[in-house]
Amino acid sequence: MPREESRYIHGTAPEEQARLTSLNELLNASCLRELGLRGGERVLDVGAGLGQFSRAMARASGVPVVGVERSAEQIAEGRRQARHAGEEALVDLRLGDAAKPPLAPAEWGTFDVAHARFLLEHVADPLSVAREMVRAVRPGGRVVLVDDDHDIMRLHPEPPGLRSAWQAFLRGYDRLGNDPFVGRRLATILHQAGASPSRITWVFFGACAGEVSFPAFVENLAGNLRGARGAIEGTGMLEGGALDEVLAALAKWSERPDAAIWYGAAWAEGRA
Repeated sequence: MPREESRYIHGTAPEEQARLTSLNELLNASCLRELGLRGGERVLDVGAGLGQFSRAMARASGVPVVGVERSAEQIAEGRRQARHAGEEALVDLRLGDAAKPPLAPAEWGTFDVAHARFLLEHVADPLSVAREMVRAVRPGGRVVLVDDDHDIMRLHPEPPGLRSAWQAFLRGYDRLGNDPFVGRRLATILHQAGASPSRITWVFFGACAGEVSFPAFVENLAGNLRGARGAIEGTGMLEGGALDEVLAALAKWSERPDAAIWYGAAWAEGRA
């Protein structure tokens, strides 16, 4: 049964917006390659967040992207970033619920691609969102779901205490009505939503100590834990001060010459 409500585990504070901005810088090029836009596609981006990937898709397709986001704070920051980049015309950010996208009657069934990234893990009923995405695309249009299965993350050598903190992080998801393992279900969700699953893959998300991007990946992980502190500590699975000890151990671990983060975002496509 779908949960009645959910909350975004990280919130929308400026620190979280900064983390999301850096996350986009780490992932957007890889996601654009997987998406394979050829130009001229009309794209609906559901759960657009700050709109960075919406703008990236618009640059690739040459057509402004419609982005739906439920947080007024995220939309305000997304519009500010678009203005700063001189790209206001690339994205139409609309305040609304992913399960009830604010589309005009004439817009339904017209998009070539409906895309959602790191959204379904944060909603009460992922299937209802996917069904609306299928409704939004034209016959033969693509529905693209990209999301987490947080069980697959591996750090090696593993920093002390990280496994316990990560398990509390996952439990915090569940307590908020979210699903940290939704990535493994994406093809099933597409099928149940009325699309024909056509492709699955992974977008690798990680680095080792010898790569320029490694510090940013470490900081994203630390930011995930810091941003979810309330949810993590609310589980009662960690003793007081334990999360700070884990964050300190992670910082020390990041100085190792053999440190590596292995992770991936699940990717699934279906045709309407």
